[in-house]
Amino acid sequence: MTVPKLSVATGESVLLLGESGSGKSTLLSLICGTILPDQGRVEIAGTDITTLSGGTRDKLRAEQIGVIFQQFNLLPFGSVMDNILLPLRFAPARRKRVGDATAEASQLCAKLGLPAGVTSAKATTLSVGQQQRVAVARALIGQPPLIIADEPTSALDANSQVAFLDLLFAQTTTHNTSLLMVSHDPRLSARFDRVIRIEDIAQIERAAA
Repeated sequence: MTVPKLSVATGESVLLLGESGSGKSTLLSLICGTILPDQGRVEIAGTDITTLSGGTRDKLRAEQIGVIFQQFNLLPFGSVMDNILLPLRFAPARRKRVGDATAEASQLCAKLGLPAGVTSAKATTLSVGQQQRVAVARALIGQPPLIIADEPTSALDANSQVAFLDLLFAQTTTHNTSLLMVSHDPRLSARFDRVIRIEDIAQIERAAA
C-alpha cells in the first residue's frame, strides 16, 4: 500500500501548489497541529505531534514553526515591536537564541526594508507591504527551524512578489531555515528547491485507499 507523504528537509524550500479550496490551508493546519488527522502521523523535528496533548503541541509549534498568515493576523492596536516579539512570549528556547530581543527585532525590520523608527508605530498605520514585512519578521524572530507561509504573495503585484521573495529567501538562507509555502501561482516555482502539487498528494491517497 502506498502511503501519502510530505516531507521538508532542513534548509529546503518547498512550494505547495493548489487551487483555492483544494485543501492547502487544511494541510498547513495539520502540520501546525491546530487540527489533528483522522489517521497517520505528523512529525515536527522528529516528534509525532498527534501523540501530544493540546498544550504540548502549542509549545512545540511556538518553538519550531514561524507562520506567515495570508491575512498577516497582526495585533491591530499593538505596535510593530509588540507584534514581532509576540511569538517569543510562548517560546522560551526561541527567545534564548535571540539574546536582546528588541535589538534583534529592529535588525530584522532593517533587513526587511522597513523604515527606521517603525517599531513604535501601530500596525494599523502601516501599508499592506509594510504589514507583510512585519509578519515576516514575526515569523523569523528567534530563528525557528521551519517557516510556513500561507499564500503570502496573493495580494502583491509581480514586482512586489519578487521583492518579497528576495527578502524572505535571504533570511531563510542565512539561518538554514526550512520553508514551506502554499500558493495557487505556478510562476513562483522557479524560486524553490522543490514544487509539489496538492492534487498529486490526493492521487496517492486515493491509490492507497
